[in-house]
Amino acid sequence: MEKFGLWQGLAAKEAASLHKGIDDLNWGTPEGFTVKPLYTEDDLKQVTNLNTLPGLPPYIRGPRASMYVGRPWTIRQYAGFSTAHESNAFYRKNLEGGQKGLSVAFDLATHRGYDSDNPRVAGEVGKAGVAVDTVEDMKILFDQIPLDHMSVSMTMNGAVIPIMAFYIVAAEEQGISTEKLTGTIQNDILKEYLCRNTYIYPPKPSIRIISDIIAYCSGKMPEFNTISISGYHIGEAGANCVQQVAFTIADGMEYIRAALDAGLHIDDFAPRLSFFFGIGMDFFMNVAMLRAARYLWSDAVKKFGAENPHSLALRTHCQTSGWSLTEQDPYNNVIRTTLECLAAALGGTQSMHTNAFDEAFGLPTEFSARIARNTQIIVQEESEICRTVDPLAGSYYVESLTQEIINEAGALIDLIEKNGGMAKAIEAGIPNRMIDEAAAAVQAQIDAGSRVIVGVNKYHLQQEEEVEVREIDDSAVSHEQLDSLRRIKASRDNRAVKTALQEITIAAAGKGNLLDRAVKAARVRATVGEISDAMEEVFGRYQQRTHCVTGVVAKVFAQKPQTKAEFDGVKVRVAEFAQRNGRPPRLLIAKMGQDGHDRGAKVIASAYSDLGFAVDFSPMFSTPEEIASLAAANNADLIGASSLAAGHKTLLPELTAQLRAIGREDIKVVVGGVIPPHDYDFLYRHDVKAIFCHGTRMLDSASRSLDLIMGIAGMEAGSRN
Repeated sequence: MEKFGLWQGLAAKEAASLHKGIDDLNWGTPEGFTVKPLYTEDDLKQVTNLNTLPGLPPYIRGPRASMYVGRPWTIRQYAGFSTAHESNAFYRKNLEGGQKGLSVAFDLATHRGYDSDNPRVAGEVGKAGVAVDTVEDMKILFDQIPLDHMSVSMTMNGAVIPIMAFYIVAAEEQGISTEKLTGTIQNDILKEYLCRNTYIYPPKPSIRIISDIIAYCSGKMPEFNTISISGYHIGEAGANCVQQVAFTIADGMEYIRAALDAGLHIDDFAPRLSFFFGIGMDFFMNVAMLRAARYLWSDAVKKFGAENPHSLALRTHCQTSGWSLTEQDPYNNVIRTTLECLAAALGGTQSMHTNAFDEAFGLPTEFSARIARNTQIIVQEESEICRTVDPLAGSYYVESLTQEIINEAGALIDLIEKNGGMAKAIEAGIPNRMIDEAAAAVQAQIDAGSRVIVGVNKYHLQQEEEVEVREIDDSAVSHEQLDSLRRIKASRDNRAVKTALQEITIAAAGKGNLLDRAVKAARVRATVGEISDAMEEVFGRYQQRTHCVTGVVAKVFAQKPQTKAEFDGVKVRVAEFAQRNGRPPRLLIAKMGQDGHDRGAKVIASAYSDLGFAVDFSPMFSTPEEIASLAAANNADLIGASSLAAGHKTLLPELTAQLRAIGREDIKVVVGGVIPPHDYDFLYRHDVKAIFCHGTRMLDSASRSLDLIMGIAGMEAGSRN
């Protein structure tokens, strides 16, 4: 092409004047793609299905013919905190403000199948979601919200059986038939083993639970989506866009097989499967990701023999990234969320949640939640992007990216299938390692400055301003939940409860439908913990081991002389310590409480390992007492506690108290993760030696940790860097 040749010559001259070569204009993405500075019609020669239409297979341009011209995406707000009363008030206020559907966040105790009075969840009740112990909590949650007129999405996987049962009974007691219920239950357990870790049972019985829910709902809840196959948490754990698509589609294929094995016909349940993707900051890559996902799902379902076009159509909810939010200069997060919202819309999502800017600190305030909700409303009603279907279709760049994702994600799906499907691939650690490597590489690029995060590694504020953070009084929430549990257990027919729970255990050991049995137990007021325990008698409670990748962080820092020198400087200090003491400094990464998010913990473990530290991982969901004992047994110098779920004010003081109780005050405690700045002084008063907030450079935290181990003074209490 003559014009392209002229442009290339011009670009080369411009590049030469900047002392660069033409190759420097190309950019490599985390997905491994080389993005060129110019795309032309020649780049469309490799694109298949270019002339597809929306509403028709393979649905690249959208699952409905008219898309937002006919009906815009549903505006949701993922929310839940404290008690059912408080969450209900929050939902009703949001609905009055323009929200169109509910997305319910449950607390970690509920996710893990524990009642609020279980000692393992002390300090976490109502903290990162709403506490639901019985069907009475579910009834309060939806009080004055007619469930036959409201699409309800519930993020629940581990305790999915009791939560679905409570929802069904709450609707019954509103006088609503299950046939009229619309919405989605996430019910995606495979990604829990892959990244989020809010599982209860081992993989095999968990897959059985999913097939039981699909079977029950296919017969009794035809308008309800029985599973939301989630790429969101895969992306938040560190997966790039290719990995997010590939692993999510592979999960869906595994669920199809489970339903088919249970005797269901694919066209009876596939139209009710939905998806959930996370949207990050690479704008066009995320647009292309959603377009590619629809093609890959259509292709996969067709191979299972589906004939109904609705079975082939991927419908998805999207949520803007939580990981992309920064504690530093946090109002920048409003801009980040707006860009991610626009990408999800241009990619063709069916519903959306936009994160609030202060979720880098904790739960959103009413002020920040309103901004987050209005972000969607403004994009939907003021930007005019809803006037046409798939407005980026035909873009040389977008179509090329879409095809590249189709090709690369398709190859990754083939790899998973060759290893026996997603369940077996997870057991072999194949996708887990890929995600961990991608997460470590991205964080190292940020720390090295090759990936810009405004306010974190470039354009810093000299002084961070205070931001209001929502504070949940977990003692008050626990008191209310415990009182409710006592009243219900005192007033219910405990003989009927015992019989209903026995039927669940019998079904778990045999072939009865677990959801059907749980609905009966919910009607007589069995609790989340009791129903979960009834299945645990047969299935057991699962514990997954955590590993870290090595070599990735060191490789990124080795790419530039300046960053290599900095990395090597810390590494030399660690080696000198090892030579003087006859062993390397030893770090125990601690995951306490029921929070299963471990991206940050794994990345830190990778960096410290590459620097020469000896790094141990605690089992997930440990108690402070268990962590103190493990640290002493391993002769740890330092405990690095990872906190993301607001239990830090209970768990960390208890940990330092346990260390004192066993005479090991010499083991220092530091913490990283989501810690509101106004809690720093509280933690320092309880013997936490350093706080590494979100955005802290790994080399800085490693150097300061080494100072602590060596007894060097000069730590800056209250530092946010």
